[in-house]
Amino acid sequence: MFNFKYYTPTKVVFGKDTEQQVAELIKEFGGKKVLIHYGGGSVVRSGLLGRVTDILDAAGISYVTLGGAVPNPHLGLVYEGIELCKKEGVDFLLAVGGGSAIDSAKAIGYGVTNDGDVWDFYDYKRKADACLPLGVILTIAATGSEMSDSSVITKEEGLVKRGYSSDYCRPKFAILNPELTMTLPDYQTACGCTDIMMHTMERYFTNGGNMEITDSMAEGLLCTVMENAKILKKDPKNYDARAEVMWAGSLAHNGLTGCGNDGGDWMTHKLEHELGGLYDVAHGAGLAAIWGSWARYVYKECLPRFKRYAINVMGVKEEGTDEEIALKGIEAMEDFYREINMPTNLRELGVKATEEDLVTMAHKCAVGVGGAMGSAKLLKEEDMLAIYRVSM
Repeated sequence: MFNFKYYTPTKVVFGKDTEQQVAELIKEFGGKKVLIHYGGGSVVRSGLLGRVTDILDAAGISYVTLGGAVPNPHLGLVYEGIELCKKEGVDFLLAVGGGSAIDSAKAIGYGVTNDGDVWDFYDYKRKADACLPLGVILTIAATGSEMSDSSVITKEEGLVKRGYSSDYCRPKFAILNPELTMTLPDYQTACGCTDIMMHTMERYFTNGGNMEITDSMAEGLLCTVMENAKILKKDPKNYDARAEVMWAGSLAHNGLTGCGNDGGDWMTHKLEHELGGLYDVAHGAGLAAIWGSWARYVYKECLPRFKRYAINVMGVKEEGTDEEIALKGIEAMEDFYREINMPTNLRELGVKATEEDLVTMAHKCAVGVGGAMGSAKLLKEEDMLAIYRVSM
């Protein structure tokens, strides 16, 4: 067990109709001129954006709007948002949507409050020392960005997808109304459940210290998400299942399930970032497509964790060798992905990568992690390429 710091300053307001409290929350945290940042037409079509603007109008809060955030959010829109905020004197950001809108808003917040090119932070050239305050009305349970210190942005030039983490960007508040997720397509719901689980799995498969209480919470969260993902496949309007998944999404990425370890592995995410950058695939689906190949490549170096996962999470019987149990756990995980219609390899993801593409992704991934990364097993560029190849 390692020493750790646990910092989660976000005020969570959870439940039905909680978006009605958005104006008082903005005022509580000092907002006077707001940028409402959102994604595509669903927020408009559902009427949510109109309800939010009506609430702000009634409260006398000034605002401007910027839509257009897309999956794997683009740097170009971030630049547009930065300029709009500076022009309009915006002092508070409100992201209405899922992880893409939230991550884009965080990047805008960095760009407004720090001199120079905001991409420098994502390119690891320097560190931010401030961010505009922001709040969230969440419509997709997936990324956990509503409580996390991280955001991921794609630079269109070169199709480079990079993440940056800093406590400055943690949202001041997060409004979590499970009803707002009920209009999601089944595919997005499944992608979200996969992403939520992966945020905990990245922290779970580590060779660097563990705490029994942290492991137990992580295993409980994973089992809960799997159970409710199956429910939502059959009954997408089930409020209780939506609520369980939404709260799990926040807990999976606010640091709770990593307390006491070395920070986690995170190589499945890094490998997927290159898939998302090059092919613009849904993040959760990309994670599912690469995980099994990563797991089979590293499990022998992290065997006790894979064995425990197989038994405590996937329900594998403790029969046979440790390796046999671990492999059965990996197979069971892939069976779950298939059950919720997630891919288990790049072919099922719809990616037809050439050898040149795989080499390019491996190189960009290695550059992005500074040469080598991983806790379950330290991966270098040649390892990353091997995983991409076997995932085909």
